[in-house]
Amino acid sequence: MSFVKKIWATIKPIVLNKYLLALVIFVVFVMFFDNHNMIKRWKIDRNVKQLEKEISYYKGEIEKSKEKMDELQSSDENLEKFAREQYLMKKENEDIFIIEE
Repeated sequence: MSFVKKIWATIKPIVLNKYLLALVIFVVFVMFFDNHNMIKRWKIDRNVKQLEKEISYYKGEIEKSKEKMDELQSSDENLEKFAREQYLMKKENEDIFIIEE
């Protein structure tokens, strides 16, 4: 029992210190019970990272679309090729056969 009493004797002034107790209560309140607590901040940070990934993905898609648009506007041959492939357009004297595998 003397070992427990010695430990309590060393911890007692720390635990009963009103300033330290107030600090601990404040930290616990801010971390878990406040409107801007740590759990919400963690979720928001995770959401922000995911949205930043989406932004970078869509910026890449925009660049690809701009390149394709520039290619289509640069020559009539590219425009004709795109129309034939995407919209199955044809010339008057041609027939189109669609082969599905």
